[in-house]
Amino acid sequence: MLEVRGLQARYGAIEALRGIDLDVKAGEIVTLIGANGAGKSTLLMTLCGQPRASGGSVRFEGREITRLPTFEIMRLGIAQSPEGRRVFPRMTVLENLKLGAIVADPAHYAADLDRVLTLFPRLAERRDQRGGTLSGGEQQMLAIGRALMSRPRLLLLDEPSLGLAPLLVKQIFATVREINENEGVTVFLVEQNAFHALRLAHRGYVMVNGRITLSGPGSELLANPEVRSAYLEGA
Repeated sequence: MLEVRGLQARYGAIEALRGIDLDVKAGEIVTLIGANGAGKSTLLMTLCGQPRASGGSVRFEGREITRLPTFEIMRLGIAQSPEGRRVFPRMTVLENLKLGAIVADPAHYAADLDRVLTLFPRLAERRDQRGGTLSGGEQQMLAIGRALMSRPRLLLLDEPSLGLAPLLVKQIFATVREINENEGVTVFLVEQNAFHALRLAHRGYVMVNGRITLSGPGSELLANPEVRSAYLEGA
């Protein structure tokens, strides 16, 4: 579904991505782990066209999308739930969700809204409440729900557990599994919480300083001594 080859990205003179190669197959949950500042969020943003890749290629379902504008990439069936949630604080939960549906067929709006509110019952309770007044966990649910309203085939999740209490982290990861298994949505997950991410994922990649250094099945990386030493021990 997603093929990334030799992808490079820069912020001025700083080389943030240094020749990334990875694949995400249809139906998978694939995770990318790494330390803060490794380039994980930059990779997701580059896949969506901001920043623009300085080298390499990105193909989605066989189509070259490296140079497409962001709005065209979203219309192809890719959606992102960004780091920090970035909900619209003055808009209600319902208005945030409506915004996510802009690129989808309006004929599916009612069914999609019902699906998201069933997936996240807390949002149904808060549908007329402003996004900025929600708790961190509720805002994360809203960010994921907003992305799902676009009917994506590939969902990009950037640090969905960031800043959440352990119980909420488990709930969010359980929901991601449900989205994948029951909704058939392919998921590319960027996470610092390596333990939960690798337990959830079919396959994983490890990023260090803008490069992929390890890859393999999630269970295999979970047992890897190098990964355990760097990301799991004492976590």
